[in-house]
Amino acid sequence: MTLEQLVVLNAIVEQGTFRAAAENLGKAQSAVSHMLKKLEDEIGFALLSRENYRPALTEKGEVFYRHSLRVLQGVQDLKSVSMTLGTAQEAEVAMTVTATFPFAPVLKLIGDMTSRFPTTHIKLSRENMGGSLEMLLAGEVQIAISTLDGVPLDRVDVLPLDSVAILPVAHPDFPAARDSRFKSDAEMQSYTQIVVADSGQTIRQSRGLLPGGLRWTVSDFATKKEILLANMGWGGMPEHMIRDALEKKQLVRLNIESYPPVQVPHFAMRRRDIPNGVVAQAIWDDLRQS
Repeated sequence: MTLEQLVVLNAIVEQGTFRAAAENLGKAQSAVSHMLKKLEDEIGFALLSRENYRPALTEKGEVFYRHSLRVLQGVQDLKSVSMTLGTAQEAEVAMTVTATFPFAPVLKLIGDMTSRFPTTHIKLSRENMGGSLEMLLAGEVQIAISTLDGVPLDRVDVLPLDSVAILPVAHPDFPAARDSRFKSDAEMQSYTQIVVADSGQTIRQSRGLLPGGLRWTVSDFATKKEILLANMGWGGMPEHMIRDALEKKQLVRLNIESYPPVQVPHFAMRRRDIPNGVVAQAIWDDLRQS
């Protein structure tokens, strides 16, 4: 059994066909088929069923594949460590953070990294919903902080971070907020919901959209908060962004049928197929420890 055979198996599963796997690996299709067959002969059972156009993992193949991913991840980690030990720090590290995640701990982290690695330019961006994941998968950033919505877990490493409470709120004089009784979706459809546009183009993570209701779309949460404070609509907001407004009774919680308060887990992510440099690895290690 060789590492190359495991790479071939992974490529076939990820790409869906022998031909696509061969193109992805830059090999002849016959070579890919031969390596997989040799691996199956060695272990004594079929990994893939070839009855249909697209090969599918057999029952035993599923178990073998899960374990092979651990081996491939271990090799990737070893490459990252080797790169960290053998190269100078990167000229630039790009990181993106979804807009719902608290920014203060990220700024502290970046400040610490800037002190430790003063010659590295750290490029930091804020994205809405699917935008952060989209940038990570496109290779535009090394590390992203986002939710797991739409995340291909076979392609990325993830670290659990904090959960963020999302609360439906409005100005206390907003018609739907004048009493604390339960509001049906039908009743809320007559009130304007303020939503933040998803900055992702192909990956969408929009949540909490009231079906059939009036809607006003804005570009960011700061604008959304201002509109809510101006008594011009209602909407879901991360609790940490409106804690002061809630304490001062400038905003109040709503009780809506299909929009209960929710805790949304957030995660740090990086692609498995891209080795980390010195600074990117240091950021990842800091996030793991925190």
